[in-house]
Amino acid sequence: MKVMIIGLDCAEPSLLLERWRAKLPVLSGLMEKGTYGRLTSVIPPITVPAWSCMMSSRTPGDLGVYGFRNRSDYSYDGLFIANSTAIHEPRLWDYATRGGKPSIVLGVPGTFPPRPLNGVMVSCFLTPTIESQYTFPPMLKREIEQTVGEYHFDVRDFRTDDKDYLLRQVYEMTERRFQLAEHLLTTRPWELFAMVEMGVDRMYHGFWKMMDPEHRKHEPGNPYESAILDYHKRVDELMGRLLQHADEDTAVLVVSDHGGKRMDGGIRVNEWLRREGLLATVNEPQTAVPLREATVDWSKTTAW
Repeated sequence: MKVMIIGLDCAEPSLLLERWRAKLPVLSGLMEKGTYGRLTSVIPPITVPAWSCMMSSRTPGDLGVYGFRNRSDYSYDGLFIANSTAIHEPRLWDYATRGGKPSIVLGVPGTFPPRPLNGVMVSCFLTPTIESQYTFPPMLKREIEQTVGEYHFDVRDFRTDDKDYLLRQVYEMTERRFQLAEHLLTTRPWELFAMVEMGVDRMYHGFWKMMDPEHRKHEPGNPYESAILDYHKRVDELMGRLLQHADEDTAVLVVSDHGGKRMDGGIRVNEWLRREGLLATVNEPQTAVPLREATVDWSKTTAW
């Protein structure tokens, strides 16, 4: 049996499985034929480490990876970006390789720099630049350029206020990733196919407040109210194309690493501790500053 995994980073179950199900015919068809539901993510439910946990059946504690930035030592300032070199447990394609089965791995977070496997790998959104060696085998890089042009790992500045720019970037990234996926499915042998699309996450970051009437910054009638739904419709179509490469003996999984929701606000924990009398400062901070710049009076401080 072949396995096809289509990952949608940050896909929110209340939207895909409930609210918009009738508008996503490909996903709805899979739900009717198979099994679906909400799953519990890891703690913390963050892109890094969640995808590596899913692909290795290990917890963040097992992997020693808890987020994008991880402790490199026992200080507060020693940090490193958790890329593939931080993952020491075997993942699905490693097991497939051991069993002599070929894999196609495309955009799964935690795969830069790429490692050798039986098959092909295109690394993830943490790839620094297009000049990086982001494929295995290395010669695949040239083939990608000939197939889709400049490949996009992620959206540049997805927190921008220029929403037209963001839409163009997300759609261009997504179209090229799925185009490459179809190319690899057509030209490479595979028994495991695993890809992750980052566009869902970037759309939620950029357009959630435009969609959600309960968001405190929502403006009714704004031109981007349907942007997230429209994007999901397009992704649904693109998934349908991939499914043409899956026969009746292929197990298809559409999965997400975590969900999404509106943000009502944030808490500055050190400021709350200060107001509760648990953290004391010599001088009154005039702006938000790092703890090391806040002139903490340690003789009067209980927690920070």
